[in-house]
Amino acid sequence: MKITDTAVKRPVFAIVVNLLLLTFGIVAFTMLPLREYPDIETPIVNVSTDYTGASAAVVEAKITQVLENRISGIEGIKSINSSSRNGRSSITIEFNIDRDIDAAANDVRERVSRALDRLPEQVRPPEVSKSSDDENAIAWFVLNSTSMDTLQLSDYAQRYIVPISGRRWGIPCHYRW
Repeated sequence: MKITDTAVKRPVFAIVVNLLLLTFGIVAFTMLPLREYPDIETPIVNVSTDYTGASAAVVEAKITQVLENRISGIEGIKSINSSSRNGRSSITIEFNIDRDIDAAANDVRERVSRALDRLPEQVRPPEVSKSSDDENAIAWFVLNSTSMDTLQLSDYAQRYIVPISGRRWGIPCHYRW
């Protein structure tokens, strides 16, 4: 072959070509974009309903089950998670990734509005909201100090921690002090 003959006859030329290829490979590798988490937004819709003064069992039977039964027939649902506690019902619907979040939210609103006549009269109308993975916190910072009070810790976090964490990692952060 021509390449092997050239490499044997001219070893300095072969070494220089190999070093150039290695250098270009390292430069190209350092320029590759790197993301810790893929840019995938899972379509999630939340339905929350308030029924002041009702026990968790009543909320489960009269609100959560009724809404779940109406919502369950929507196309593209991956999972439905619900929780009922005293005075509040919360339903989280996760759709398949290929489902449009706006269309899914509209379908949920339409199904919930059909179920309004089956809910008790004292119930506030259910609130349907879209949820995004970007809204969830990835990092929680808890600040504690023996020399600073709450106001000083808040000022410190706003001046030094928030700009650095948002700029460096590009993640939503929540702070508690």
